[in-house]
Amino acid sequence: MKIQRIALIGGSGFVGRHLVGHLRNRGYECRVITRHAHRHYDLRPAAEVVEANPFDHTQLTAALHGCDAAIHLVGILNSGGREKSFRRVHVELVENVVAACHAAKIVRLLHMSALNADQASGSSLYLRSKGEGENRAHTLGKPGIAVTSFRPSVIFGPDDSFLNRFAVLLRIPGPLPLACPDARLSPVYVGDVATAFANALEDRRTFGKHYELCGPKTYTLEQLVRFVAQHSGRRKRIIRLPDWASRLQASILQYAPGKPFTPDNYLSLRTPSTCREDGLAALGVTATSLENAGTRFLTHTDKNLRRNQLRRQSQR
Repeated sequence: MKIQRIALIGGSGFVGRHLVGHLRNRGYECRVITRHAHRHYDLRPAAEVVEANPFDHTQLTAALHGCDAAIHLVGILNSGGREKSFRRVHVELVENVVAACHAAKIVRLLHMSALNADQASGSSLYLRSKGEGENRAHTLGKPGIAVTSFRPSVIFGPDDSFLNRFAVLLRIPGPLPLACPDARLSPVYVGDVATAFANALEDRRTFGKHYELCGPKTYTLEQLVRFVAQHSGRRKRIIRLPDWASRLQASILQYAPGKPFTPDNYLSLRTPSTCREDGLAALGVTATSLENAGTRFLTHTDKNLRRNQLRRQSQR
C-alpha cells in the first residue's frame, strides 16, 4: 500500500496539529478537514485546509476526494445537547466518516479511540460511546478499508488540555480541592502518539488491530497535579476529596462554563487509565517520560502555549 495524501478529520485539534507536522516531515501531503477553515490558516503551508461539515455525507465525501488515507481524530469529553452528544460525535460521526471513505475510495483509515473504551462495560457514557464508535469503524470498514484504532491514556504535550488545565487552576488563589485524587493514569506524550499513527499508516501488520498507548509510568491524579505545581513554580495546598465530595463537585461543576468536571468524567476516572499491552513498543515507539517532556514545556514554554490554546478554544 502506497500512501501519498492523507485527510485528517479533526486535524485542527491538539493531536491533529502535532500529527500534521509529523506526517509532513515524513513526506506525506496532509489535508485538514474542518468546519471553520478561516480559523486554522496557521496550519498552512504544512497542510491544505478544506472546509466541510464532517456530519454531511456529501460535503465530507467531496473533501476526502483524491486522498489515499484518512485519520479520524474527532472526540469530545463532555456531552451537551443533541449536536454535541456522545453518541452523535463518537458513533454517528464515525459511521459517516466510514461511509464517506467508501464513497471516496479511500482504502486506509486510522481511528482515534480511548483507553478502556468498551461498548458493553465502559464505566461512563464517554467510554461506552467511544467503544461503540470503534467497533463501528472496524465493522463498517469491511470490505475495502483497512482500519486500525488507537486507545491512548490521557495525552500530554505543550498545548494539551490536561496538564495545562491544572496549571491554570493552580493559579487561582486558595487551596485546590481535588476530586478522585487516587485515580490512576499513564499519560502518553503527544509526539509518541503521532509517531505511532505514522508508523502504522502503511504497515499491513497493523490492519484490523487495536493498540493501547500509554506512557512508561503510572501516576495518581494527585501526583500529576503536584508535578504540574512543582514544575510551573506554584505552591498550592491540595485538598484530597473523598468519594462523596468528588461526586458532589462533579454535580456542581457540570454547570460551570466549559464543564470543567462532570459526573461522566467522574465515572471515567473510576477505571484506571493504564495499559494491559504495550502498544507503543509494538509500533516501534519508545515511550517518552513525563519527567522528560513535561518538565521541559511546563518550565520553559507553558505561558505562550497555554495562551494559544485558550485562544483556539475560544474560536471553536
